[in-house]
Amino acid sequence: MLKKFASDALGLSDIGKIIEPQDYDKTDADDYIRHEDNEQIYFLIKTKADEYCFTNLAFIHVDGENAISSKRTLNRFPYSQHKISDVLLETAGKVDLDIEIKFTLGKQNYSVDVDKRQIDKLNDLYKALVYISEITHENDIMLDMAGKSLDKAVSVLQNSRTSEVQLADQYKQLTEFGFSWLQSVREQYHRKDFGDVFEKYINN
Repeated sequence: MLKKFASDALGLSDIGKIIEPQDYDKTDADDYIRHEDNEQIYFLIKTKADEYCFTNLAFIHVDGENAISSKRTLNRFPYSQHKISDVLLETAGKVDLDIEIKFTLGKQNYSVDVDKRQIDKLNDLYKALVYISEITHENDIMLDMAGKSLDKAVSVLQNSRTSEVQLADQYKQLTEFGFSWLQSVREQYHRKDFGDVFEKYINN
């Protein structure tokens, strides 16, 4: 009991290690990478039981029940469906042997302890995740503005003094244009691949 208390106090209970690229193929997460879609690993943290893998397309959590069990649960969170937010980095105290990175993916909160000797590398991940959260936030604003602009155009058309035949024709044209326009806006502001961000901050 005393050993466990000391271990928890010093941050020794489940400290993660940042895996080097040449060792990615030795991890469980590597088996679930969609190489067919040009997916690649940019950052991987491994603890006794879990793996936290950041690719250009998604965050992959290989969840182990405990350090001695071979049972694993795979959780995949595409960035396009699960927004990254609330990114925090907690540095180590005098007696701590670990640093901690925290973030939210959609509604799922994560907190990962990492060996404090690897703080420089974890700083790079922190910067990448913060930048991705800023990009997705701004993109959400642009998409919302686009949707409201189209709604405004429809409202103006409905209140215009035109015949029913003209209104129907104009409404059809606006609908066809709006669908095409919103599709192009979505392609521009609904990002799926953040490889360039990871390249900028991690592989620099």
